[in-house]
Amino acid sequence: MSAILGRSVEVTKIRAGRRNPGLRPQHLASVHALARIAGAEVRGAELGSTTLYFAPGAIRGGTYRFEVATAGAASLVFQTVIAPLAFAGTPSFLTFTGGTYVPWSPPAPYVSEVFLPTVARMGIVATWRVRRAGFYPKGGGEVEAVVQPLTRLDPLDLSDRGPLVRLRGESAVAQLPRRIAERQAEQARRRLAGAGHALDVEIAELDATSAGDSLFLWAEFERSRAGFGALGERGKPAEQVADEAANALLGFLARDAAIDSHLADQLVLFMGLANGRSILTTSEVSRHLLTSLWTIQQFLPLQISLDGGLGEPGRLTVAGAGVVHPSEANVARARG
Repeated sequence: MSAILGRSVEVTKIRAGRRNPGLRPQHLASVHALARIAGAEVRGAELGSTTLYFAPGAIRGGTYRFEVATAGAASLVFQTVIAPLAFAGTPSFLTFTGGTYVPWSPPAPYVSEVFLPTVARMGIVATWRVRRAGFYPKGGGEVEAVVQPLTRLDPLDLSDRGPLVRLRGESAVAQLPRRIAERQAEQARRRLAGAGHALDVEIAELDATSAGDSLFLWAEFERSRAGFGALGERGKPAEQVADEAANALLGFLARDAAIDSHLADQLVLFMGLANGRSILTTSEVSRHLLTSLWTIQQFLPLQISLDGGLGEPGRLTVAGAGVVHPSEANVARARG
């Protein structure tokens, strides 16, 4: 919001309640990435810092390479820069290094199969291609992405998901026997078949710098998508990995929400900037969603309605501000 609107911001008490407070490597990588594309003045951008000052300049597209230390999530850095770069006047060609399958962050296929198809409906045109996978804790993955200039940011209606079109999945291994991925896929198919659903799972043997395995499942409805994943680890049976992902997907299918809880908080920024009223229904109101809503309201006087409490299914309506090409205003201001 700071970069897009050209407004300085100071953040204090960053992660103050955590065992290791302050900025961690992937947070720091996101700050540095945003500072580069926005020509920002930044203070406090250091590992462990609990205060950050960010004063943006003009957003500029172009060719960038962003390196995330160890297995910091490349997907989170991409989601930091995609909206600002969409408001740039020229295309952006991006390379990210870091983790592509790491805990507590969107795995690579979530970006390509759930997040990007959803924001594309609003007018965000971008691609995301994994050249090399990166698993926790070593990382070492590499992703190429392209973000095109935005012509118009339309509102989004995700009030209803419509009929289920198909269920898909990616069962992936790197430097591990293919049989592990096959077992994950077989168990996931059994679980979904038991609930009356057919599941199409692709087996992927990934190029990576270290061993790892992942199962990601997603549902494609007539008007929305939702995705759920699980990661393998030493001593964790392939069937347990499959059950974790399948349980999450089956739980979502049993409800009527249009999107999963993770996608809900990822869409808030776009909804606030869009030209018109956006609506979504989510399977669960998360703390991330509440924090995102609070944050955008610090920048824009938005009309927001949220039905549903923390941990409950929710319905969110945001009357967007209709921000149009703010980067052009940034350029004019930078020129004096």
